[in-house]
Amino acid sequence: MDTLNDSDIRQPLIDKLNSLSPKPKAILEELRVHNGNAIADVVTLHRGAHCYEIKGDNDKVERVIKQAKYYDLAFRKLTLVTTRRHLKKALSVTPEHWGIILAEEVSGRIIFKYERSAQINAGFDKRVALLTLWKEEMLDMMSTHVGYKSKSRDVLAGLISNTKKKEELSESICSTLLSRYESSVA
Repeated sequence: MDTLNDSDIRQPLIDKLNSLSPKPKAILEELRVHNGNAIADVVTLHRGAHCYEIKGDNDKVERVIKQAKYYDLAFRKLTLVTTRRHLKKALSVTPEHWGIILAEEVSGRIIFKYERSAQINAGFDKRVALLTLWKEEMLDMMSTHVGYKSKSRDVLAGLISNTKKKEELSESICSTLLSRYESSVA
């Protein structure tokens, strides 16, 4: 392969993530976040959700600057997966708390090398993270639905975010996404 693109990297990345210990409870692709303003390439569900953004050889790695504005609000852990062609630029433009994984082809196989480990993201916004969920899912998180069914997703996100700490909410969102995933594959 002369170039490595998302389509070359994605499935080997998913296979690699599935081989981790502890293994993710689920792996989602193309997850809409921040009320649909961004689409996360790959998201692993553990106790919390971890976003993986892929930038292949033909992508503009600088796009991660704009995408980070959305992803940073919606995820507590984030990692950029990129190629040797973009590594230097990725290290300079990607936020410090993001992990960076280098994807390379070696003997016809895609291998991954951790360049930087992901750190907990201090910019995580509980209300924005909740907007990853559907309205019914948010209603299910509430102790009572009485008087709330007519409220908008944005209002529900505000109400729920005021009642939970970041880690607890991150776990609740992850659990809800896992339930959505399991019902879609059942």
